[in-house]
Amino acid sequence: MPNVLPFWPTQRVIVTGGAGFLGSFVVEQLQQKGCPHISVPRSKEYDLRETADIQRLLKSVNPTMIIHLAAVCGGIGANQAEPGRFFYDNAIMGIQLMEYARRANIPKFVQVGTVCAYPKFTPVPFKESDLWNGYPEETNAPYGLAKKMLLVQAQAYREQYGYNVIYILPANLYGPRDNFDLQTSHVIPAIIRKFIEAKAKNEPTVSLWGTGKPSREFLYAEDAAEGILLAAEKYNKGNPVNLGTGQEITIHSLATLIAELVGFKGTIQWDSNKPDGQPRRGLDVTIAAQEFGYHAHTSMKEGLQKTIHYFLQQSHRVSTPV
Repeated sequence: MPNVLPFWPTQRVIVTGGAGFLGSFVVEQLQQKGCPHISVPRSKEYDLRETADIQRLLKSVNPTMIIHLAAVCGGIGANQAEPGRFFYDNAIMGIQLMEYARRANIPKFVQVGTVCAYPKFTPVPFKESDLWNGYPEETNAPYGLAKKMLLVQAQAYREQYGYNVIYILPANLYGPRDNFDLQTSHVIPAIIRKFIEAKAKNEPTVSLWGTGKPSREFLYAEDAAEGILLAAEKYNKGNPVNLGTGQEITIHSLATLIAELVGFKGTIQWDSNKPDGQPRRGLDVTIAAQEFGYHAHTSMKEGLQKTIHYFLQQSHRVSTPV
């Protein structure tokens, strides 16, 4: 049998958003896999909303693959505060980047979407075939629909041009390096920070958004990076693919678990005047297992422990004089 060259050592990869939360893990794993040419465009140098910057980037790198992770995103509050920005920036970055990548004959484009693209009342577990069965949950619909249009573009380009674009739908992500800013963060980093700060101040109660009744599926960021790179290497079809654990947890149960792990013994008050967001989220992850052998391996408890440890380390660095 002829010798088959390993895949990643032959690639030149652009990872948009590669300095961000998920992107940093993708870049680390590419390095571990021996990818010799990894380009991480920074927004100060390349504004992906501008066609001239995109063209300049592609010409300077001449990549064999683009993994498009760059996004403007945040929790429910951030989505409600800037729906126009969340729609425009996410749509225009992806649309133009995919178009100019096609024109430049870049062999493969990996588009990472969002679970927010699913209809508000999708039956659990969410199947990829459910994507078009309704409108997304209103609080993050502009973001979800912007990302969903990139699936339309990917499939249209595959049909008309034969362009190899794949579309991956990860569950809600969490882990070290996440955003812990209470104004813009997602649910897990927000709860971790609130409980740790309340414990430090001996506060008896913590107020959390909503009723605690909705459910979510969470995917540890390193596991997500692994799945994205497996798909980038092995998956070459037009159908979108869920990436997750296949396990659902209510926000109430999540908060109780985090309180236990950080040692917060006070009371949780649920502010039902704040929105819950989508009622339930849980993914069918069968296709990812079948198509490229993906299985998430970090348990919720283990992932939360690592995330809490990271936050405590960062807080210690900030509070310790140099």
